[in-house]
Amino acid sequence: MAVEVTKLENGITVVTHSMPHLASAALGVWVAAGSRSEAADENGISHLLEHMAFKGTKKRSAKDIAEEIENVGGEVNAATSIESTSYYARVLAGDVPLALDILSDILQNSLFEPDELDREKHVIGQEIGAALDAPEDFVFDMFQQAAFPGQAIGRPILGSIETVKSFSDDALRTYLNRHYTGGRTVIAAAGKLGHRELVRMARRKFQHFGEAESVVPERAVYVGGEAREERDLMEAQVVLGFPGIAYGADDYITAQIASSILGGGMSSRLFQEIREKRGLCYSIYAFHWGFEDAGIFGISAATGERDAGAVVEETMNEIARASTAVTAVEVKRAQSQLRAGLLMALESPVARAGQIARHIMFHGRTLPLDELVTRINAVTPQKVCEFLEKIVVAPNPTLAAIGPIAKVPSVDSIAAGAVSAKASAA
Repeated sequence: MAVEVTKLENGITVVTHSMPHLASAALGVWVAAGSRSEAADENGISHLLEHMAFKGTKKRSAKDIAEEIENVGGEVNAATSIESTSYYARVLAGDVPLALDILSDILQNSLFEPDELDREKHVIGQEIGAALDAPEDFVFDMFQQAAFPGQAIGRPILGSIETVKSFSDDALRTYLNRHYTGGRTVIAAAGKLGHRELVRMARRKFQHFGEAESVVPERAVYVGGEAREERDLMEAQVVLGFPGIAYGADDYITAQIASSILGGGMSSRLFQEIREKRGLCYSIYAFHWGFEDAGIFGISAATGERDAGAVVEETMNEIARASTAVTAVEVKRAQSQLRAGLLMALESPVARAGQIARHIMFHGRTLPLDELVTRINAVTPQKVCEFLEKIVVAPNPTLAAIGPIAKVPSVDSIAAGAVSAKASAA
């Protein structure tokens, strides 16, 4: 069945992909409001709001919410990211009306009772503490802040203990009313369900949702920089970053292909050269994050104190070598990985619902599979080299490092070394 899209009168978009061969369906509400929608003194409120949505409504207690969905064998969850927050459920096909009713209830009728709010703020404080104690996670908060200093997009999703403690029930309602608007909301579903019926139910359940005018987040500007923290650990966590590509830009797929070639698996260049051949690290991989108006290309490595400097140096050497030549075989392998990911998502209603929701939120339309495959197939070795060339000559890389990092070079040294690596690779 084809993907179907309907825009409701209040601006909410309903998108479905019918999979009649399944016995279940996944459905959810995706709101284009995440940590980058927050003011500095609101940092963490998106995540707190996501938690509080499950703590009781005018007609359901927190226990009722959990029991009603689990009584039918279903599950419900939520997640906050930099640019969106999602609330979703998976149930058997006959229980789709119940799931939609629960989702509409928690998003429109949550009570935010003071006792529950205080308890959840304490829980999130523990979550923040756990993240601070996990260097492999905390280094990415450091990385994001160094890449986008002083900007909402650079602040941690969880917020700080201080900001989270400051939030009142009125602050939650104000934030919800300002950002949870129809124009920034998508109801997406995939599985055994009908589009018309879901539209009919959504129109009724969400008729008063998000009537305020949508607020557009501030524009992101990649800056680059350095964040270091010496800790008494066995391993150093090091993340290198460079300007990337926004997800709507022409070269976005090229950046994804480049990421896969450099560090997308055990056959990738970085893994083979630095882990397998030289034994300099335990783990190393590349990633590319695309946002609405910016992007960041990065390399993450976990290594011992003695080898930390060599890992950074060899990583830059490998990027420089790849900027001069990648093979058709490498590009084909990376293309196969991306195509496989797209096709495998079609086998999971949860993955597919999220996929089509993000298409609507970030592209304003659903992207047909054949269009995506055509874009993937259009990437050539030359395009990959041209993208990596920009990274090598970028004057403003980002470095985040935590652990025994005395031998990790400064970000200025990395930028200067990149030029030398490029000259050697030419």
